[in-house]
Amino acid sequence: MDDWYNYVGLAHRAGKVITGEDNIINHIRKNQVYLVVIAKDASANTKKKYKDKCAYYDVSSVEYGTVNDLSHAIGKSNRVAIGICDKGFSKGLLTKITK
Repeated sequence: MDDWYNYVGLAHRAGKVITGEDNIINHIRKNQVYLVVIAKDASANTKKKYKDKCAYYDVSSVEYGTVNDLSHAIGKSNRVAIGICDKGFSKGLLTKITK
């Protein structure tokens, strides 16, 4: 498991990660999310829904990892997307992705 997933786990333990489709979308609408991470193996409809919502509200989104990887990183099952609610963690995660 690479360093990126450890960083997601740290953000989760700090209480800066949200999950669940409705929860993430509501936080996007309230401008409380800085980054949405979508699993690469999510359905096309799910990816489009998150990307369109993020584009409209000017929130960064990225496809990274699989459902299994994201779920394992935060210790919950079947997580297709996660929202990062902290600017510092979101910048750190984007930096780790682009390395």
